[in-house]
Amino acid sequence: MTETQSNEIQQALKEARKIVSCARSVVVLTGAGISAESGVPTFRGKDGLWKSYNVMELATPQAFKSNPKLVWEFYLWRRKLISSCFPNRAHYALVELEKHTPEFTLITQNVDGLHSKAGSRNVLEIHGNLWRSRCIQCGDKFMDSRIDCEIPPLCEKCGGLLRPDVVWFGETLDTTILNRSINALEHAEVLLIVGTSGVVEPAASFGAVARAAGAHVIEVNIERTPRSQMYQTVLLGRAGDILPELVKNSEV
Repeated sequence: MTETQSNEIQQALKEARKIVSCARSVVVLTGAGISAESGVPTFRGKDGLWKSYNVMELATPQAFKSNPKLVWEFYLWRRKLISSCFPNRAHYALVELEKHTPEFTLITQNVDGLHSKAGSRNVLEIHGNLWRSRCIQCGDKFMDSRIDCEIPPLCEKCGGLLRPDVVWFGETLDTTILNRSINALEHAEVLLIVGTSGVVEPAASFGAVARAAGAHVIEVNIERTPRSQMYQTVLLGRAGDILPELVKNSEV
């Protein structure tokens, strides 16, 4: 990186910091990139296989219907893996931003629960939570910290089959959570997009929704995405490096 490029980055970060610190309403959208810095696999590319199975094919209603034991083995393995991962500097920076922003909503595509573990409060998990189970018979939901149990597990209330309370490929998002997300985006002064690929819908369109409503959109990622050209500010780098600097003026 040349000195000129470094100066340009610092100037863009300075301007973004001022915009964030002055905003009364901030929405943050996070994706796999922020959790990758905590060691959570993205399950894309080289991480896309588990015991020779394609992860993208396991995370479907069809896979669960045909072999719930196999799917639960995979998800319990994921829980065990994530149980040794901890929030990073980016997660904690967002906790600080929430403390000092009058209206704050954190929308995450991640299912690892690290935002809540860090201390974030107003979190909308649009793809569900790996640490929550749901009965496919009675609909009961509960936080579930088990990493080892009889599989497939059964509901204690009705005896029905439990499943991870996550959104699988081919399923629709929870309409209540989606509507709350859209409402927050339409009333945001600033939307901060962190660590997303910009290709998974409907989250990929959230930036366009917020900008159409008048928000200043700031993207933080290690590389440009297919949506970067739509946003007013793009900050390239690791979320754990950029976010603590970005929210510095929000602290009192």
